[in-house]
Amino acid sequence: MKALLIDFGSTYTKVSLFSLDPPGFIGASRAPTTVESGLEEGLEAALDSFSAEQLKGVVFKRACSSAAGGLRIVAVGLVPELTVKAAREAALGAGARILAAYAYTLNRDEIAEIEALQPDLLLLAGGTDGGDRKVILENAARISEAGLPVPVVVAGNKSASDDAVSILKGKVPRLVVTANVMPEVNRLQVEPCREAIRELYLSEITRAKGLDKVQQRVGLVMPTPLAVMKAGELCWKSLAEDVVIVDLGGATTDVHSYGDGSPRGGGRVVKGPPEPLIKRSVEGDLGMRVSLQSLLEVISPVELSKSLSFAVEPGELIAYAQKAAACRGFLPRGERERAFDGAIAAAAIREALRRHAGSLTETYTPEGRLWVQRGKDLTGTAVFIATGGALAYSEEPGSVIRAGLLVNDPLALTPRSPRLFLDRFYILAASGLIAESRPEAALVILKQSLLPLGGITD
Repeated sequence: MKALLIDFGSTYTKVSLFSLDPPGFIGASRAPTTVESGLEEGLEAALDSFSAEQLKGVVFKRACSSAAGGLRIVAVGLVPELTVKAAREAALGAGARILAAYAYTLNRDEIAEIEALQPDLLLLAGGTDGGDRKVILENAARISEAGLPVPVVVAGNKSASDDAVSILKGKVPRLVVTANVMPEVNRLQVEPCREAIRELYLSEITRAKGLDKVQQRVGLVMPTPLAVMKAGELCWKSLAEDVVIVDLGGATTDVHSYGDGSPRGGGRVVKGPPEPLIKRSVEGDLGMRVSLQSLLEVISPVELSKSLSFAVEPGELIAYAQKAAACRGFLPRGERERAFDGAIAAAAIREALRRHAGSLTETYTPEGRLWVQRGKDLTGTAVFIATGGALAYSEEPGSVIRAGLLVNDPLALTPRSPRLFLDRFYILAASGLIAESRPEAALVILKQSLLPLGGITD
């Protein structure tokens, strides 16, 4: 028995072929993703690399997608550091990209912004159970009056949910009610919301994006980031150690962390809302192709050039970024371009880790100095897994990954000395597609792909 697993990425469509009995990796292929002419064209090009004999015996087909912009969500809550953050965590954990997040009652300008963003879904939260109901009902009314043509998931104060539904019913294309993302102050409850988002993605959003034919043919079951998250969760539970995954993509760089992130040092107090055990962040300005030019606005070409072993002419990195961003299937040619790609990849990893991890700030009390931790402490991370085309096809992935881990900020709680692994077959998402139904096989194949690279100082 075999499984055919497809990942429709923003730049490449990746096809993996697995044996299920006995579990094993057979092969992989890829072709540029064809959003404009239909995803099936790129899929066929990728499938052409397999022979009829290789494809014989396929009994299981599944696909994930981040093409056509992926799953794009706007989150609305009550308090920025509480229900808005909880809504963001729920959406990110469902494999979404957060376009914007709003707190308190929406005003006209914000409604106009949401309309201009054209999200795939709107997540409406606000209030703990039995707490504030005024804001979520006001926001439901504003959304209803605006006639926003977007499905809505209501995941706020359960005491106000029925009234919110009454306000929105018939005014939005689809309406789903689920459990409150923050039923009590500082208690997250994101899984029901994640499942509701996934259901809407499969039933409504895939059709709106023109992905319904693909769904019927190969079983499109989830956004790609969710598949990566499930693969990481399988690995985390198997190892029983804290894990961090960086997925370096063409449009975004995603970071997944598995563990409670509690303080590793003494003399600290933790502030801010609770962090989920499984956390994902997505950086839409740190992609290797689609968003490469925006990456150079975050990390200047001057800074990038410092990491290169040769002199760079003014404007050379910008010209390279323009060329790479103009072609979905672009591959660096020659030693110079490969060095550019490696420096950019390391910078994207470094910045994405810095944003994802928690941080320390120093404060003084009558009892003396105190360190305040906000976010997750990832300094003790045991296993670091890197995936993405720019790494899987790099000639020196270990050097790129090590450079990406050198954040050089003692107050940023990023991984310090993990064991490094490369997803050499680029199948993390593929293994996540079978993680729920065939976890044993998924784990065996995943371990075949994870190439040990030693430690950060090797």
